[in-house]
Amino acid sequence: MTDVLHPSPTAARATARQRGLQRAWRHRGLYLMLLPGLVWFVVFRYWPLWNAQIAFKDFQPVQGILHSPWVGLGNFTQFFHSYYFTQLMTNTLLISFAKLLIGLPPAIVLAVAIHESTRGRLARFTQTVTYLPHFLSWVIVFGILLAMLSPSSGLVNRGLQATGLDPVNFLTDPGRFRFVVIFSDIWKETGWSAILFLAALIGISPSLYEAAEVDGATRWQRIRHISLPGMLDVIVLVTLLRLGHILDAGFYQIYVLYSLPVYSVADVIDTWVYRQGIQNFQFSLATAVGLFKGLIGLLMIVVANRVARRYAGQGLY
Repeated sequence: MTDVLHPSPTAARATARQRGLQRAWRHRGLYLMLLPGLVWFVVFRYWPLWNAQIAFKDFQPVQGILHSPWVGLGNFTQFFHSYYFTQLMTNTLLISFAKLLIGLPPAIVLAVAIHESTRGRLARFTQTVTYLPHFLSWVIVFGILLAMLSPSSGLVNRGLQATGLDPVNFLTDPGRFRFVVIFSDIWKETGWSAILFLAALIGISPSLYEAAEVDGATRWQRIRHISLPGMLDVIVLVTLLRLGHILDAGFYQIYVLYSLPVYSVADVIDTWVYRQGIQNFQFSLATAVGLFKGLIGLLMIVVANRVARRYAGQGLY
């Protein structure tokens, strides 16, 4: 027998379900805003997982995904035993880590400089000028680089010639091409990356800066003991997310900038996959390499997250 104070389990579940529905209806506007994002994830992130099975098949477009023969790990072993495997992994990891290690500090410094600036107009102008390159396509950036680095008419080579030095073909010299890739990426993305760090700085309570100023702290001491610790969570988060894409060295940038003379130092996994998968119609091999990249990215996030939690006390999860 049940009473009002002690309802039966069935009645309690019905009441909880009714309250849940009422709460969902009350916040229906928020759920409607979530809907486009959920649809995007289903269509572009989860539905392609079904097609990823062709990584383990000898995919034949005529037979379709279901009726193509299974080959097990054959596509993976073909990639690992490829003549270019070592070269591709070396180029990809070198360019990715260089972009991460060299590109992250300028974004942090730029965010701190804008935050510390006492001239509002100058800070807004600097922020606008630095993040505008993010919206340029790599084709346009390639045109800018040609105007700057061309051996015949580039501004840099004209400067070298004016000082009596020989012109340098930066875009076809294997010894200099990686520097062009890394520093053009830093120029393009530093301002955009600084937005995240600037948002973290704005979130720090102004009372901390006021108290430090009253105690006589210099500007450098305020940056060292308030700004940088306040940005630590975001720095760790950005680093972990970038490590998850460590095998994405920047397909569009490399594909636009590189040429046959610099293949040995510029050919990365993505460009090789494009040639094999799209131009040579080896869709199964391209998918297998894509799964391999995802697995390495997941392992990098797990390992880096454990290291960050152990030594910095911060982590992604």
